[in-house]
Amino acid sequence: MEKTKKTPTIYDVAKLAGVSITTVSRMLNDSDKVNSETRKRILASVDALGFVPKAEARARAMQRNGRIGVITPFFTAPSFIQRLRGIAGALSPKNFELVIYTVESTDQLHRYLSTLPLTGNLDGLIVLSLQIDDEEANRLVDHDLPTVLIEYPHPNLNCVEIDNIEGGRMAAAYLIRKGHRHVAFLGDTDLPEYSIHPVSQRLVGFRQALKEAGIDLPDVLVRLAPYSQEQTRQVARELLSLPEPPTAIFAATDFQALGVLKAAHHLNVRVPEQLAVIGFDDLDMAEYAELTTIGQHLDESGRLAVEILLAQVGYASSLPRHVQIPLNIIERQTA
Repeated sequence: MEKTKKTPTIYDVAKLAGVSITTVSRMLNDSDKVNSETRKRILASVDALGFVPKAEARARAMQRNGRIGVITPFFTAPSFIQRLRGIAGALSPKNFELVIYTVESTDQLHRYLSTLPLTGNLDGLIVLSLQIDDEEANRLVDHDLPTVLIEYPHPNLNCVEIDNIEGGRMAAAYLIRKGHRHVAFLGDTDLPEYSIHPVSQRLVGFRQALKEAGIDLPDVLVRLAPYSQEQTRQVARELLSLPEPPTAIFAATDFQALGVLKAAHHLNVRVPEQLAVIGFDDLDMAEYAELTTIGQHLDESGRLAVEILLAQVGYASSLPRHVQIPLNIIERQTA
């Protein structure tokens, strides 16, 4: 008679990894207390054995309200706050609690992505603007944790994204239609290695559209500055103090576009008569500043991510959905 295959236990994982049961338990419940090498050994054992933590913990969790996790960098950046607002607003009428995990290092991101699928504490996960590799994506799928990525697509996971290259092209086309041929680009530089960098894609699209129109974008008119108002204002002042200053500036984020507007005000440069300014995002503050911008529907991306996620909670076999949110030009008073 053929023996029934034994279901792997936490004891088997500990033995294969060469660690104690306590260490395995600690890694599953509080991975910050386990060093990266030990964590890798335990995860390799989990994957090799096909270990799934006991169902009892998940059953207890399901007796309470469900829990949706959000992994996010830059918790205080305006664009992330608006996306989180969309997520929170969509979850509010549902029977789900929102749990936010902020990322401050690459290792911390890997810890979250390696351990959250194993704990059984979450019913779904949303990841904002962070890179996920194939191994991490496979672990999320193998452990049946429905996941939606916002901005960074992966073929095996649900994704909500925009076309940043097209957004750059739209900004250039708009300025060209307004008669500008001496234009500048201003973007940010201080995104960490674990985050995506959409600004570089926006610059690619901006250059493409200008080149197709026969307009040069020399290096002196491409400036990068840390994501702060003061440093953005300083770089904008440098652009506006050139012997031949640009007649238009495309700032890759609304936050930096506001810094450009302040620099123009301090230099008595009239907007839009002497300088057109266009941003990207359509933050709440853009409307107050009457900023012309490329709108990417930040709140809507959060709401849509929740809609996709909740449709798949409890249906692990569902095929991943890839949704691209359209961009649009919001014309106000600055360009």
